[in-house]
Amino acid sequence: MAVQILRLDPAKVDLRSALARDRVMQLETVPDIAARTGAMAAVNAGFFNVKNGDPAGVLELGDELVSDSPLTRGAVGIVRAPGKPLSLVFDRVGAALSLSYAAGGESFTQEISGVDTTRVRGQLMLYTPRFGPDSDMAGTGVEWQLAGRPLRVRERRPNAGRTPIPDDGVVLSFGGTVLPTGLERLDAGQEVSIQTHFRVLLGTRPDQWVQAQDIVGGAGLLVLHGQPIAGWASEQLRAGFDTERHPRTLIGTTRGSAIWLVTVDGRNPSVSLGMTFAELTNLATKLNLVNALNLDGGGSTTMVVKGKVVNHPSDAVGPRKVSDALIVTRREEEARSKK
Repeated sequence: MAVQILRLDPAKVDLRSALARDRVMQLETVPDIAARTGAMAAVNAGFFNVKNGDPAGVLELGDELVSDSPLTRGAVGIVRAPGKPLSLVFDRVGAALSLSYAAGGESFTQEISGVDTTRVRGQLMLYTPRFGPDSDMAGTGVEWQLAGRPLRVRERRPNAGRTPIPDDGVVLSFGGTVLPTGLERLDAGQEVSIQTHFRVLLGTRPDQWVQAQDIVGGAGLLVLHGQPIAGWASEQLRAGFDTERHPRTLIGTTRGSAIWLVTVDGRNPSVSLGMTFAELTNLATKLNLVNALNLDGGGSTTMVVKGKVVNHPSDAVGPRKVSDALIVTRREEEARSKK
């Protein structure tokens, strides 16, 4: 086994999510993400569609949800409070969005079926500035451009697509022209609100996830509050995903609040075979981690420290292009003190 372990002091560093090329549904290697963002270190993060970079789980960057998920899988939230060290929260989490507004004296709430992903016919989708300059949808639906604080409908566009996404707003896009009850009454000038709803399974409160500025969804919560977890049926993982040996990427914390990033090489008998979930949990226990989460692995598993790839990515071509990464930078107050 070849294992790389990086210990972070949450009082001295910042840890955050970073998108490939700063856009949703893009792909970029972890070393390129690290170089572009000036990160001291980085690892790959969430699961994604390898064909187009579409994140496959909950993903939030800087208080902006860019990928929702109907599944309640292991996830980590990064909480930053002024003057305090970083703190992480772990649980099995799902996330969804909803739209609320009033028209003609009536109140309406509409489920948002997806964020920053391909539009589904008959469903309402949301597109943030992270998606790109416009909604990039065909002109076969209805779109609303929303902007400002409070958020208001700037323009309703029937039979439209490719609506520009304002820097201070979003675009709603409905696939089709026959609108659900209430949605046909959403028009220019109306004030709206968009709520994020977190579903949690193992004891954290939804407001703890609201407070997190960044959230990364994984697949396989391994340790929680010092207790190893032995079953993952509720996360609906692929059969064999936990019992097969693969390259793995892990994030965890100790009782002293230190943050640990771990990569395990695999798929190369001359270097390392990879680990099952049981073996990865055993490693987390030996490291005295009280919380541990399995992130994306396989060919995605990559750790970069000071500009160098320090593990052995399993793809023959080297580090795989991924949709997002966790990047480590020096805290601003720490950086100022060094000048």
